[in-house]
Amino acid sequence: MEKSHGLELTQMRKSVEKLGFSTEKYGDPTLMRFLIARSMDTDKASKMFVQWLKWRSSLVPNGFVVESEVPDQLEARKIFLQCLSKTGYPVMIVQACKHYPPKDHLQFKKFVVYLLDKTIASAVKGREIGNEKLIGVLDFQNITYRNVDARGLITGFQFLQAYFPERLAKCYIVHMPRFFVSVWRMVSRFIEKSTLEKIVIVTNDDEKKIFIEEIGEEALPVEYGGKAILRAIQDVQVPTLEG
Repeated sequence: MEKSHGLELTQMRKSVEKLGFSTEKYGDPTLMRFLIARSMDTDKASKMFVQWLKWRSSLVPNGFVVESEVPDQLEARKIFLQCLSKTGYPVMIVQACKHYPPKDHLQFKKFVVYLLDKTIASAVKGREIGNEKLIGVLDFQNITYRNVDARGLITGFQFLQAYFPERLAKCYIVHMPRFFVSVWRMVSRFIEKSTLEKIVIVTNDDEKKIFIEEIGEEALPVEYGGKAILRAIQDVQVPTLEG
């Protein structure tokens, strides 16, 4: 951790203690994610960190989501977890044509946590550092109006912003149909500017070449121009990370 941020980190730890919570279990890289997300404002970062602690203890009291808690969402086999990209980030692919707006919204929220936790855990070598990131690919190929779930998309991005700060390296959107553009415009109003800047909508062959080049053929499945095989997230074994 850079020495120049030592003061902010110390102030943040003290601010969290004043709010009645502890940072003892968390290293500097974890706290830095919250500081970066709040433009190095220690008070705002401390409040965000405490909100994250409260949220996790409420939604994920055991520290992690087990697959038996999200059976309906896993059944569709719509999320895929690939190996690391050229830049060393795990790649998570969402095939939206297999998704339908959920009836059980609590299970869907737990599913989002399960996906993000597991994807991040797949990047960990040995012990979690706290600054691991991921790449997301949202694939809208073959979607119909029945697959459209603006609420689900907003939930996913809001969770990333509020509870997984600085975890998203980049998000690529591929095969977006024309009818979905208006839906995306509406969804994007709920996404912070800093997150929107990490989202790339792939619309032509040149952009697709860059997409393949940036992720790398070894991580990208054949269906997307790479050499890898699609791996459903529930079929991938990763170490369990608590919190």
